[in-house]
Amino acid sequence: MGWKMNFIGEKIRITDNGFRQVNRLYQAQDCKGCPVREACNKSKGNRRIEINPGLSYYKSIIRERLTSERGRKYRSQRPVDVEAVFGIIKGNKNYRKFLLRGLEKAEIEVRLLALSHNLSKIAARN
Repeated sequence: MGWKMNFIGEKIRITDNGFRQVNRLYQAQDCKGCPVREACNKSKGNRRIEINPGLSYYKSIIRERLTSERGRKYRSQRPVDVEAVFGIIKGNKNYRKFLLRGLEKAEIEVRLLALSHNLSKIAARN
């Protein structure tokens, strides 16, 4: 509804991999009588949101890179360069899931798949 959210404090959170996040907490002034309350807020109190300034900063940098001339060029190449390879491996070679378990064994499987794909490309040229 365009109402102002007031800053109420910061919340420090440690992620599963040990990364420290500082989120800023904001709360609406008064949600009683708001016509869109049911769609916006499920809790009994006023609406609260968390904003991670560090994440917002990095998202803005990435957005600039993706929308730059160079970023648009690389994004336009992705469907040609990457997506086709996965389609060939999944569709033509009927490879849908890893056969071995564990990160090390899965990496070996991926390398073997890449090797077989590259060899088939070389064979098709000759």
